[in-house]
Amino acid sequence: MDFAALFPFSPEVGYLGLGLVNFFGSLIPFIPLPGFLLLASMSVGDQFNTHLLVLISALTATVAKQIIFYVSYEGRHILNEKTRKRIRPFERLVKRYGAAAAFVAAATPIPDDLVYVPLGLAKYNPKRFFIATLTGKIVLSYAIVLISHNLGTSLIDPFLEQVTDVTTVYIGIIIFGAMMTGVVILLLRLDWQKILGRFAPWTLDENNDK
Repeated sequence: MDFAALFPFSPEVGYLGLGLVNFFGSLIPFIPLPGFLLLASMSVGDQFNTHLLVLISALTATVAKQIIFYVSYEGRHILNEKTRKRIRPFERLVKRYGAAAAFVAAATPIPDDLVYVPLGLAKYNPKRFFIATLTGKIVLSYAIVLISHNLGTSLIDPFLEQVTDVTTVYIGIIIFGAMMTGVVILLLRLDWQKILGRFAPWTLDENNDK
């Protein structure tokens, strides 16, 4: 099965199409796959400027993640006081290492919203978040573009060849997104005072909120 059969878009959608697919793909928590695959397919050959592909991919993904960050930032108000108190040590932890965490999450193909949501809840500095995320997305986008440009689709073809029914891919993406949402809910329910009190006791100090 080829890429066009798996997703209802192809490299012919051009730069605007890449931007839209990548933005909305990144805006849906934990499901960045379509944008990555489209970026990889558009990087093959010389039809598109590789640097422009990186810029569009990184910017649209960062803007989408900034929206998720702000939703989490404001969403803190809907949490009850008991939950907010329970996760406060975890917030202090991610806040101290916020820039590094945001960069690593953006520069690697991990479910980055697992980092961005807590950073928003912790009211991390939005400007620092944007810079760290954009830098990470540029690194990741360049990695995808350069590898795809030099190796073609040889890295994703073996996976596509195993796909016989498109529906199973969509179901798998939905299940993965649901699982990651469950992880975020779990993070909110854990008693971080007990967990981090043993390994990072400084997170229990309310003076670190200042």
